[in-house]
Amino acid sequence: MKYVVILGDGMADYPQETLKGKTPLMAANKPVIDNLCKSGEIGLCKTIPDGMKPGSDVANLSVLGYDPKECYTGRSPLEAASIGIDLKDTDITARANLVTLSDEEIYSDKTMIDYSAGEITTAEAKELIDYLAKHLNDEKNTLYAGISYRHCLVRPFGKIAGDLTPPHDITGKPIKDYLPESEEGKKYLALMERSAELLKNHPVNVKRIKEGKRPANSLWFWGEGTKPALENFKSRYSLDGAMISAVDLLKGIGKLSGMKVIEVEGATGNYDTNFLGKARACVKALDDGADFVYLHMEAPDECGHHGDAEHKIYSIEMISETVVKYIKEELEKRKEPFSLLILPDHPTPLSIMTHTSDPVPYVLYRSDLSVTPSGRTYDEKQAQESGVFIESGVKLMKKFLSV
Repeated sequence: MKYVVILGDGMADYPQETLKGKTPLMAANKPVIDNLCKSGEIGLCKTIPDGMKPGSDVANLSVLGYDPKECYTGRSPLEAASIGIDLKDTDITARANLVTLSDEEIYSDKTMIDYSAGEITTAEAKELIDYLAKHLNDEKNTLYAGISYRHCLVRPFGKIAGDLTPPHDITGKPIKDYLPESEEGKKYLALMERSAELLKNHPVNVKRIKEGKRPANSLWFWGEGTKPALENFKSRYSLDGAMISAVDLLKGIGKLSGMKVIEVEGATGNYDTNFLGKARACVKALDDGADFVYLHMEAPDECGHHGDAEHKIYSIEMISETVVKYIKEELEKRKEPFSLLILPDHPTPLSIMTHTSDPVPYVLYRSDLSVTPSGRTYDEKQAQESGVFIESGVKLMKKFLSV
């Protein structure tokens, strides 16, 4: 038996007036997923435990079958593992976004324009992070370059500030109400203010502005945490696992859980990603001996954060008609039983442009199992009306692997 989780990050949503009362899942043309839904099981799953924030870190750990309340130590440490940072038990690490802030002279008067600095390229970002590192790195702070706007700060013998705000939660808002005020938080704020001074006239940003692009004119810290420890996936489920994703968060989870992390050329973490390349990499991983593949696609989430309905729908359609279609057809050719689980980790509604804790719709399909056809299509309303509710990602994973 081969198992594939196809995770469309942030696919779930709320009904939108601009979509005539439909969600992107309802509006998308996705016959492949809909047909799987009709002949499989559709339901809702609660992926965010009570009392925890609906981040992709918590949600993806949950979907993978790890209880976040037992193993979660923060988002940035998971990303640090992907970058290759060897954290010590005494280290504190934080995500360092390159962001675009408005150009008021006083830092606290600025507004969060773009949490991703216009999806800055990895090459441009590395030049900026390397430049900042020369000025900001010392015995208490070390910057590491990641992918696009996503980077990492390590603080030896630091403390958890506890008041760092994700920048994607405050797009279009003045930052003054979201600046850290704790004693430890003010240390991050000092670095952010200094980074804005250093980046203001950097050649990379001067060039981006001339080209009509948004400058990466400040660091923004969030997602702090300590060194994590995840149980080995094979030890937990007796399956050889592989992780496919464009983002460091999922790659880090894959590495820490002992899964094979597979790189795909052209995988970007947005709607311009190499959808077919990811699907092909999934099938190849299974052919090469993997029993389980976690195929993560960030695109719907990024579109949700930008309020981009058109490309969120496009991303869902590509997941259905390119990714799911290719994987299903190729696995059918191999005449070996397989099981597919299709779902988002959390909703990222277009109307609020950030994550929520609402239960997410899932489809569970098994090629060798005859079930009473649900007759439903795949969306939030149909999942709710099915009456099927799984109370945690851990229970959904156990069901997926035991059906």
